[in-house]
Amino acid sequence: MMPSPSLTTATLRADTSMAGMGMASPYYRSPNLTDFQVERPHPSPSKRASPNIPDPGYEDEMVYRESVARLLAEKDRPTTVSGRIPVDPSHLVLFFRSKSGITHSLDFPIDVDYNTPPALDVLIAACRPHPTVNLGGLPDRESLYYPPNLPLTTTLEIANHPILEAVRNTLFPELPTGHYLTVERDKLEVVATGGRMGAQLRELRADGRSATIVVTLPVRFRGGALVVRDPEGREERFGGHGGKNADIEWTAFTSDCEYEVETVIKGCRLSISYAVHLKTFGPSGVQPDPLITPSGNFLDSLAFTLNKSRGRKIAFYVMNEHNANPADVLAESLVPELKGGDSLLYHALKLYKLTPELHWAAGGYIWPVDSTIQFFESDETLSTAINRGPPAVRGAFGNYQDPADDAAQLMRVRVESSGALSLADAEITLLTDWGTTTPTESIGKTRFHYVSRGELERLLVYVLMVVYIP
Repeated sequence: MMPSPSLTTATLRADTSMAGMGMASPYYRSPNLTDFQVERPHPSPSKRASPNIPDPGYEDEMVYRESVARLLAEKDRPTTVSGRIPVDPSHLVLFFRSKSGITHSLDFPIDVDYNTPPALDVLIAACRPHPTVNLGGLPDRESLYYPPNLPLTTTLEIANHPILEAVRNTLFPELPTGHYLTVERDKLEVVATGGRMGAQLRELRADGRSATIVVTLPVRFRGGALVVRDPEGREERFGGHGGKNADIEWTAFTSDCEYEVETVIKGCRLSISYAVHLKTFGPSGVQPDPLITPSGNFLDSLAFTLNKSRGRKIAFYVMNEHNANPADVLAESLVPELKGGDSLLYHALKLYKLTPELHWAAGGYIWPVDSTIQFFESDETLSTAINRGPPAVRGAFGNYQDPADDAAQLMRVRVESSGALSLADAEITLLTDWGTTTPTESIGKTRFHYVSRGELERLLVYVLMVVYIP
């Protein structure tokens, strides 16, 4: 009789079909009546929640999983970063030469509603319209840029500030040694009251750049948010408060992104864009006030995840590779070396007044934050502790221990003897993308060397960022 479609059949071979006739069979044979066949039913549909009766716990769990997946996607593949330049705006001066050959200077900060400098009118009169169109096919209203053939310079040199280092650390964490980022001023862009800048497509910046930096000058305006769109269609909005508190903001995004400026409701938006190029010269402590600022979407995803994680200890894999020796240094010593999304996540948790910690971890175990990895017990001592159980039963129905299981048990006892706790015992929830089958392939890892049975072996060790959400 064939088994029901809702059942699965497992064959348990005891090799008794020929043993009873005094014959030995070196190979497994196809299932027959002398094999044990056990039917294990699939989970019954009746045990599942009825589709007509919503399960609030299931729906809440799925929303939580989706929020974790979004957060991890933004953490692992950042395309934008922004921050502020700690410069007194009153020390900023813009020098330019008009078409008539006269040199002008523009002092900041500027509030066009209170007093419009004459030099600003001259600057705007010398500008050209952007070669973009809106969705209706009509020219955009007065989104301008200063002609590149006319001289223009400022007292603000971004090379004097660690902006390029922040861009490299966040957007290009895997940049090899011997490769450097250089910056070149692109153009000054002007959007007056009622105007907007249409989408600046990637094709308009086909100059071999790796990224673009946009610095917003301290001129008061309302509206005019900078919208950056990555290749996957995700949007980020920056600024829009127009020099509030006299800040000089900067935003950087990779070369495969598009950007535009929303309608300026009031005032005038001035910004200078820079092209970031990759150059090479041949082969190749916790900051209380970090230079970078996580984006709004990243903070929104993180806030939702943190709210759903209240009362838990949660952990994230650190993605970038590191060369530290777990036997010599603490995992916390890697904080200054965090790159990419790991750096964004660490500083974002700090913004929420939380205390993230870095721990060494391996095989579902985690070491204390103040502990390095040390194996002190010998193989003989550990084997004695493992073999104290009842002896294995021999015979046709006996249990034969797999050598691989012995090795795994020996490593488990060795790790526990070194002071590590399982994630379950430490009450830590590891957040991973539930749709990813092999998350460990892309995470950062190092190797811990130890001696076992007279041979040098290596244990793959990872770094976990752990934080408690009160």
